[in-house]
Amino acid sequence: VQLQASGGGLVQAGGSLRLSCAASGRTFSGYTITWFRQAPGKEREFVAGITWDTGRSFSADSVKGRFTISRDKAENTVPLQMNSLKIEDTAVYYCAARRGAWTFREAVYDYWGQGTQVTVSS
Repeated sequence: VQLQASGGGLVQAGGSLRLSCAASGRTFSGYTITWFRQAPGKEREFVAGITWDTGRSFSADSVKGRFTISRDKAENTVPLQMNSLKIEDTAVYYCAARRGAWTFREAVYDYWGQGTQVTVSS
């Protein structure tokens, strides 16, 4: 599975961005898809994930109520709607996929997109 993350950019604090994770070569059926992010000088961290077949989603406490992960079956993409963005949301955002149950452990994700930069300014 090849993943393509897109939608990053520069936005002011309080604004919104919509990221998208697309798969080429096959559908997401049977996969769990998760967004991670890595800020400068920090370790990569879990943001939000979704199980494609059931639609069950998971979010980190730091983004709950602000970020929404979903699945678009028609487009075979996993959007991440980010609202009320904060400066601390600035990071490179990666989407990753694995077959099977959801986990926040990035080490078990087999497929990774190239990352998209999100910069939130004051």
